[in-house]
Amino acid sequence: MAPTAHANGTPGNTTTPPADETPEGNANGRTLLASVSQSKIQVTYPDGRTGTGSMEDLTSVDPNWEPPVCWYEPVFTPEQLKSAVADLEKNGGLGAVNAHEFWTSGIFVDHYEEGEEQDNFDINASKNTMAEGYKDYNVGKNGMFWRSVVRKGHEHDTKAWDCGRIMFWQDAGTVPDDEHAPTPETLAAYAYDQIDVPKTEVELKPETKSTVNLPTWVWLDKGTFKEVKVRAELPGTGLWAETTAKPVALHLEPGTADAETFPASGDCEINADGSIGTPYTQGKADETPPCGIRYLRSSNGEPYQLKASITWEISWKGTDGAQGDLPDGTFETTQDMDVQEIQSINR
Repeated sequence: MAPTAHANGTPGNTTTPPADETPEGNANGRTLLASVSQSKIQVTYPDGRTGTGSMEDLTSVDPNWEPPVCWYEPVFTPEQLKSAVADLEKNGGLGAVNAHEFWTSGIFVDHYEEGEEQDNFDINASKNTMAEGYKDYNVGKNGMFWRSVVRKGHEHDTKAWDCGRIMFWQDAGTVPDDEHAPTPETLAAYAYDQIDVPKTEVELKPETKSTVNLPTWVWLDKGTFKEVKVRAELPGTGLWAETTAKPVALHLEPGTADAETFPASGDCEINADGSIGTPYTQGKADETPPCGIRYLRSSNGEPYQLKASITWEISWKGTDGAQGDLPDGTFETTQDMDVQEIQSINR
């Protein structure tokens, strides 16, 4: 009786490989135990890491947008798959055949060596399909076997089941004709997910104490915020994308309705040199700052929570001249603001 496949539950109940199966794999790719969340996409930072202070992830301003949850990637040459199955036979474990299903070595032999067809496990498809088998792992042919990958941290997402095909063959130099095949935009979105921006608090004058009816100046020195570039490449496909995050505006929220912002919208433009606003200098206490806040009421011992969020404009370019835009990103910091009644502090 042929061995049976081990599926990882039902949508919403996916699991990772058993705990005793290493998620990394070896340098030669001779393992079927690699985690399905371990993508082969290579990420680099063409301009290096920019900014000062700690770095944090961006949040999309569009709550309905996120990078793809799953896609397909090349994982084995014929020789690598044959060796991996041989290793699996020795170890008596389970190997990942897609993002949700793990097979014993017997089923790998049946499908990829002996040519038996197998259930494609298209759980979200309107009609289930069967995958034709292969002979001797396609040794001698030019191409690779592909399987599904799930974005890290989303292994239990029901959308991960959209990439339900079991590991399949793709000729060299081609990309699968599948809606979940990787594209330059897939890589651009993947790179977006890798963008880190500086977690820098804005400078204030006066610093964390303000005075009722006197403006608090807000600024950042030049060079604090610069463009951040992230490049993502998928080896073996010729696919790449470079995603650029450009800081475009600082938005201020005073933390109380009893305040005015300058400008009135609370949006301070970021200058070409990366600076924001104008530094306060002595004698400007009564002037209106290009970027700042005027509190109209004392905080009475309970600091207002000043929120400062930087908006980053996201664009990308990639393989064969592909390009486009992705939703703006934002990162927000909160600072305590004590506001007192004294009528003069920074003259």
